[in-house]
Amino acid sequence: MPVAASAAPQTQRDPQRIYSIAELAREFGITARTIRFYEDEGLIKPRRQGLTRLYSAGDRTRLSWILRGKRLGFSLAEIKELLDLYQVDRTGVQQLRELLRRSRLHIDDLQRRRRDLDAHIQEFKDVETHVTAELRKRGIDPGSE
Repeated sequence: MPVAASAAPQTQRDPQRIYSIAELAREFGITARTIRFYEDEGLIKPRRQGLTRLYSAGDRTRLSWILRGKRLGFSLAEIKELLDLYQVDRTGVQQLRELLRRSRLHIDDLQRRRRDLDAHIQEFKDVETHVTAELRKRGIDPGSE
């Protein structure tokens, strides 16, 4: 089973079920235009019946993972690479290893950015302390405007 399947809600799904674009848009709280964009980017590939797009349970699962990947901060290119790994290795091992590697990179980046933000906040607190002391020294209440 692909890693992507774990991103789906824990309700029983019929693997043969076909979804319309409107159903998926409603279920995931996104627009049909967003789904078509993901299709244009090659992230999902629904079947077509005339002009109608027919989404499989697998497309639904991929869409779920695309949205989760976006929430986590992965780029669409990263998400596509991760999802496509399942086509190369149906055991999902390569996909899991790559997801772990990329997750660790994102964690490292977020921790670096947190340190940068903490330093920035501390710098503003130092300015606040200095300006407050200077205003008090001049007999001005720092809380008033």
